[in-house]
Amino acid sequence: MNENKRLPEKFFDVLKHEGVVTVMSWGVEPHIVNTWNSYIVVTDDGRLLIPAYGFRKTEKNVNVNNKIKLALGSREVLGYKDYQGTGFIVTGTARYISSGDEYEYMKKKFPFLTRVFEVTVDKATQML
Repeated sequence: MNENKRLPEKFFDVLKHEGVVTVMSWGVEPHIVNTWNSYIVVTDDGRLLIPAYGFRKTEKNVNVNNKIKLALGSREVLGYKDYQGTGFIVTGTARYISSGDEYEYMKKKFPFLTRVFEVTVDKATQML
């Protein structure tokens, strides 16, 4: 069982299925970028590591305001009242990692990345 109180088990169920992840940032200007559920790696302490190849406008925003929102979901996971599909809105803070053990781990897993987008989760709210 997941011991992280900010990420419920249903969140991990969603990550087992492919779907679009949308990251919203604002700082210099509001910006949205997408990635995939399968690209998210959850650390033992509940941070989200996401390979970043582009994410340049997001990085500019994070350098001004590190607050982000992230939305993800899957129609393959039952939501509330056994409705087909569920999703989450995650709020947290972000930073970029360009060296170190976590960077090297992610680089082996996702050779295309240039940096790692790290999200420290404040809250993960199930929406469906």
